[in-house]
Amino acid sequence: MKSVILPGTLVNGQPATLGVMGGGQLGRMFVHAAQRMGYFTAVLDPDAASPAGRVSHHHIQTAYLDEQGLARLIQCSAAITTEFENVPAPALRTLGAQRPVAPGADAVAIAQDRAQEKAHFTRCGVPVAPHAVIETAAQLAAVLGESSAAQGRPKQASAPPGGSAVHEVTSVGADLFPGILKTARMGYDGKGQMRVKTRAELAAAWDELRQVPCVLEKMLPLAAECSVIVARGADGQMVNLPVQRNLHREGILAVTEVFEGNVQSALAAQAVAATRSIAEGLQYVGVLCVEFFILQDGSLVVNEMAPRPHNSGHYSMDACDHSQFDLQVRTLAGLPLVQPRLHSPSIMLNLLGDIWLAFKGVPPWDQVLALPGAHLHLYGKLDAKPGRKMGHLNITGKTVDEVRANALAAAKILGIAPF
Repeated sequence: MKSVILPGTLVNGQPATLGVMGGGQLGRMFVHAAQRMGYFTAVLDPDAASPAGRVSHHHIQTAYLDEQGLARLIQCSAAITTEFENVPAPALRTLGAQRPVAPGADAVAIAQDRAQEKAHFTRCGVPVAPHAVIETAAQLAAVLGESSAAQGRPKQASAPPGGSAVHEVTSVGADLFPGILKTARMGYDGKGQMRVKTRAELAAAWDELRQVPCVLEKMLPLAAECSVIVARGADGQMVNLPVQRNLHREGILAVTEVFEGNVQSALAAQAVAATRSIAEGLQYVGVLCVEFFILQDGSLVVNEMAPRPHNSGHYSMDACDHSQFDLQVRTLAGLPLVQPRLHSPSIMLNLLGDIWLAFKGVPPWDQVLALPGAHLHLYGKLDAKPGRKMGHLNITGKTVDEVRANALAAAKILGIAPF
């Protein structure tokens, strides 16, 4: 029988409180969704000016592995989630021993390691790009073709601490070029990634990345990118948002378009089924986003997953009757999940710090908000930097043409390249 935490009730003598590890913009939007439903909230984040900490009932300003901070979060929270995938898995295990934690430490640990992540995708029967795991000089030599390694032949690797064995795919070097060398851990928004065209570039790139564990992934001819967000409850109930068509620039999401027909229907159905399989294979609880590549031959290949709400799901705040953050609250509190409905075509524009720097101050939001269907979401960050996510703009409307016209008008006002 699942545990339900109802808003407006007392839990352990205090108002029902939902905790979140991490105080960034995703935590802020989770806090807003939880508070709107009547929950108190608690945020653990070391930054005194964290966006989520500023708006929460409780801000525990400690490091993520600080024992006293974790104890305080346990004391004031009835259940706890996370807003970023690189929260230390040991911290989630500590919290999970005392409180419901969604997603759990094991699922987050897999998402933190690209090698384990790809092995999980393969176990779930979801196609991945040709790749090789490079953790040692011997593995690098194998990929460089300096030792025998049959293309696509799986090799059983040793089990990582607290995880299952990883099946690495090694290939003769030329078969993976051109490729992208990605650090196995701690990479996001294009960070920790280097494009390599030759064996020499691969060897140099691994040295530049300080020979940390990496995954070399073959670059494939892309036609488009898309993502799917699912929410799965502790009872196994699962719902999903519509398939999102995404445009990345310099490794950072720039535009998300969501409307009927944005992705060919058979591919959309395949992406949803694959995402549900990935979540089911993890026995996942919470909100999960899986990103896919649509290849020029019309096939679908999984890229990566994020064990949390995702930038590409922000449109749901204005275009759906249940946003991804509403779903995060429901999965954490054990509330019923209802299949979200897209009530308006939508385009989301990511608002990066570059816009503030170009205007040498505050962008002309009055001009943007004069556009029909414009919904501005700023994250309360005080310092604009190149590539830093400062907010997003959702454009909704009655028709796709109307939404696209207004989104392009907003992009022009803000100096965002057309799409």
